[in-house]
Amino acid sequence: MRRYRLDGFAGTSSLRLERCDVPVPGPRQVLVRMRAWSLNHRDLLIAHGRYGRDVLPGLVPLSDGAGEVVRSGAEVTRWRPGDAVVGLFLPGWQSGRPRVDRALGGSVDGVLAEYVVFDEDAVVAPPSHLDFAEAATLPCAALTAWQAVVELGGLHPGQSVLTLGSGGVSVFALQIAAAGGARVIATSGSASKLERLRALGACEVIDHARTPDWGARAAAWSGGGVDHVIEVGGAGTMRQSITAARVGGRISVIGVLGGGPGISPVPLLRKVLCVQGVQVGSAEMFRAMNRALEHHRIRPVIDRVFPFSRAAEAFRHLESGAHIGKVVLTAE
Repeated sequence: MRRYRLDGFAGTSSLRLERCDVPVPGPRQVLVRMRAWSLNHRDLLIAHGRYGRDVLPGLVPLSDGAGEVVRSGAEVTRWRPGDAVVGLFLPGWQSGRPRVDRALGGSVDGVLAEYVVFDEDAVVAPPSHLDFAEAATLPCAALTAWQAVVELGGLHPGQSVLTLGSGGVSVFALQIAAAGGARVIATSGSASKLERLRALGACEVIDHARTPDWGARAAAWSGGGVDHVIEVGGAGTMRQSITAARVGGRISVIGVLGGGPGISPVPLLRKVLCVQGVQVGSAEMFRAMNRALEHHRIRPVIDRVFPFSRAAEAFRHLESGAHIGKVVLTAE
């Protein structure tokens, strides 16, 4: 079989395609023939050595992938050959208190290989209406958006939600929030992307390139501040996100796409804001999200699909920032 490794952290040039034996599952494991994979901004940070955590050379990259079980260990009871499955970003977090010590494609090997062994409880069944390429987009971006918007954000009809940009988490947050009856405001610096975001369900769109004070614009449109901001920019956008939020509102901190200076805690105190970091989600959340996606017939937004052998090209496309939604690889 073929798999990719990162032999260093110099970016896309560090990706190496190699051949190796197909792994053998243990008694409580399943062997999955991977049919599709998707990329996240995290994968770029890791490839460039900017992730800031214990990641070693030789890592098999990517956290997100979907495929079919081809072999089960002797003690496996949940799965049988032919079952479609999606891997968990955090294989140790089944439910309850977060367990974030093991993350695929970071602290442990990821899934950018033609065959991968998973513990039987480290995979879930995908929504029945999705194909493998669509299912592969769910483990990181979709589940992160679900936890932020629904599990922590208490999504309800009429709630106002602000999403930033057109990356995977933001687009999933828009789709999920709109399906739940929320009024979604979306930002982008591209007119064509804003048009697409409106078509996906945004009630209002803001061109942040032309409106530097987009936080105040969002607050005014929502009648005094939005209930919930899905914050993916980090220090570069946090000040505007605080401005956008209502008194007593929530900011879910998910990404660090933009750099910038630190912020004073005073505005947080004055507006009595709840600011919470979000780290993907558990298996229990994943199953709940899949039921909701299936019920509402929500389909992931896939920007481009590349064959497995062109993984480096897929990385470069994601890095260009030209995408809307997800960048996907499929088996050849």
